[in-house]
Amino acid sequence: MPRGDKSKYSDKQERKADHIAEGYEKRGVSEKESERRAWATVNKDDGGGKKEGGSGRGKHTGKPAAHKGGKSGGEASASRSAASRSESAKKAAATRKRNVEHHAH
Repeated sequence: MPRGDKSKYSDKQERKADHIAEGYEKRGVSEKESERRAWATVNKDDGGGKKEGGSGRGKHTGKPAAHKGGKSGGEASASRSAASRSESAKKAAATRKRNVEHHAH
């Protein structure tokens, strides 16, 4: 199978790559670079193509990196004091407000 051949990818993986590439293109990344990043992301999440080959079987595409956030998150925040969390929230809000003002041309 030549490099870059996408025949072993499932329809779902191809849709996922298209969606990711569109997102990059909306943010101004070139079409070629968007495609490269999209397929790299699909490979990272799913570990490559999922269609069976030879005597092997297709692999399950469960729990990609994009869906792991909620499990490990929150612990650090929960161990901080309410005042510390509040201060961070105020700082973040001020930053967002400043960025909106800066980017509104």
